[in-house]
Amino acid sequence: MSTQILTTDKRMLDIAEKVDNGVRLSIDDALYMYHSGDLLSIGQLANAVNRKKNGDKVYFIENMTLYFTNVCEAHCAFCGYRRDPGQEGAFTLSPQEMIDYVDKHIHPGVREFHITGGHNQTVPFEYYVESIRALKKHYPDVTIKAYTGAEIEFFSRISGLSFEGVLSQLKEAGLGTLTGGGAEILSERYRKKMAVDKATTDQWLEVHRTAHKLGFKTHATMLYGSIETIEERMQHMAYLRELQDETNGFMVFIPLAVQPLNRNAGIRRRTSAFEDMKMIAISRLMLDNFPHIKAYFINIGTQLTQMALTFGASDVHGTLVKERISHSAGALSEEGLTREELIWLVKGAGKIPVERDTFYNEIKVY
Repeated sequence: MSTQILTTDKRMLDIAEKVDNGVRLSIDDALYMYHSGDLLSIGQLANAVNRKKNGDKVYFIENMTLYFTNVCEAHCAFCGYRRDPGQEGAFTLSPQEMIDYVDKHIHPGVREFHITGGHNQTVPFEYYVESIRALKKHYPDVTIKAYTGAEIEFFSRISGLSFEGVLSQLKEAGLGTLTGGGAEILSERYRKKMAVDKATTDQWLEVHRTAHKLGFKTHATMLYGSIETIEERMQHMAYLRELQDETNGFMVFIPLAVQPLNRNAGIRRRTSAFEDMKMIAISRLMLDNFPHIKAYFINIGTQLTQMALTFGASDVHGTLVKERISHSAGALSEEGLTREELIWLVKGAGKIPVERDTFYNEIKVY
């Protein structure tokens, strides 16, 4: 066996053998690893898989987060960002206001706008199309990564168009890729309990299936650490793996540790470092057909992000420039990092920093 792990646990050795032979892991295998205390063996296996796929390269992008609106018809229990129409702090920017904001904050290296927002029912679908069109016109060289699978379902409802109709119009306006959000946990029990009154599991998957058919490469997330069961987490990954078998349209999986709604929440309200590393590693082992697993420093902090690079992660996201959604809850991390800080972070983990574009084309190896 090529990956030597220091354990006498027969089941873990069987899992290691499967991994070495390229045999797909089952949900039961993933559950066994999750409930095992042997974090280092799991990490070692994930590191071996990642190195086979990506060597020692770790990717990042110069990007900028933009927020057109925080008005939202949904009332998801984990969200501290949303507002009702007219509520204090609610905002909806016109395309020109957004361009003025970007002009003030953009710097020359930015390659991607990462756009997330609310399901704002007070504006028509055309508003969302024109927002993309205006940005693309003013910044033709910047890739627009916008709208979650749940937002596409919402646009379909307010416009009367099919998912394909919505995505085609957005693509024509300049949309480059969908974000991975809106998935949360792909379980109807969870979605009901957490008042995720937006796209169902099947709808979220169908949006990404449709996007892949139209030629989009997209992202996928999982928001773990609240009321979901561990089985639901693993089933979430199995759904994504199945769709990836069908379309090969996902570029990266992003496990997101849920943030408490208050910055002052105690450590018992947060996921543990042990759990965060385990989720990165198990993601890498379960999602054998995904090129990349992302460690998101906004949710797990910069030091754990560094650790994650030997637990299967090959991407540290990007510069971001003032993240708001996790920080409107209880995120304690930086709101963004500079290119130099990201390079330092990756090199400090003994890895090779690679600046990329949205689609993982290499721009510069440091």
